[in-house]
Amino acid sequence: MTTVEPALETAPSAVEGERLTAPPGPDASRARRRRGGLTPYTLLTPAMIVLALIVGWPLLQLIVTSFQRFGRAQVFGAPPEWVWFENYADVLSDPVFYGVLARTLIFSGVCVVVTMLLGTLIALMMMRLPKGFRLLLSVGMLLAWAMPALTATVVWGWMFDTAYGVVNHVLVNWFGLEQYFQHSWLIDPLSFFFVAGIIIVWGAIPFVAFTLYAGLTQVPDEVLEAAQLDGAGGFKRFRLIVFPFLKPIFLIVTILQLIWDLRVFTQVFALQDIGGIRALTNTLGVYIYQTSIAGGDFGQGGAIAVITAVLLMSISIYYVRQVTKEEEL
Repeated sequence: MTTVEPALETAPSAVEGERLTAPPGPDASRARRRRGGLTPYTLLTPAMIVLALIVGWPLLQLIVTSFQRFGRAQVFGAPPEWVWFENYADVLSDPVFYGVLARTLIFSGVCVVVTMLLGTLIALMMMRLPKGFRLLLSVGMLLAWAMPALTATVVWGWMFDTAYGVVNHVLVNWFGLEQYFQHSWLIDPLSFFFVAGIIIVWGAIPFVAFTLYAGLTQVPDEVLEAAQLDGAGGFKRFRLIVFPFLKPIFLIVTILQLIWDLRVFTQVFALQDIGGIRALTNTLGVYIYQTSIAGGDFGQGGAIAVITAVLLMSISIYYVRQVTKEEEL
């Protein structure tokens, strides 16, 4: 009895001591974060140096060039003349720039909306398809995603060709639309951007569909089944359960698509070579090329590029902030 009583007497005090222990405060969590010391920064240093050389140095040169009068003579060795903000003033006072900017924003916005809508529908369809059909659809989308942008543009340009395009052939011979006999899709700016939008959306849908499909597989089935038993239809389940659950993924994918579509170049430039009118179909990427490389005014082209970079950087900062908020939650 004497050997047991001390244990019985000390046990409550130990339990009471544990109950009186306060949970670790924010200072303890901060100390745990700092426990790594300089090791994370040391490991990141090589990558930061490479990133500064690959991205930082060309960006610095671009900014310097935007403050200079830099033409073809300077390319061959003539010293550039510093004009400071004159290039920016010329760009921001040019109505052509605002027309190109508005055209780019509208075109990118439409492409993003259509891409997100179709990508979401395909991701939902992949959840319902049998395994064999889902695999076949995945392979097809991977092939579309892996195809180079220039190759895809050339193929789609053949399909919309005025004389031999399969699109005109189908519309005339299958649907009896005689007005599309040898119809030129690329001359009119509206139909030009319709074709360019098809190419861009076609190449971007696989990324959206695969990303959202991966998120859909993580939605709890029991929550969806409970909502279905309560009488919620498919659209209501998506609006009240699926979309809130995948909201961070939708936000990130949408911002990435907007950034990529704002800087699109290959598809528009290649279609212009096939038959489009450059002055009526330029987007920001093509306009920078036309001003600097083709026009020989690298200073003004650099100013347009810096303005575009600021626009994309603003969207990127918003994207990073949203990602940081989601990680904190």
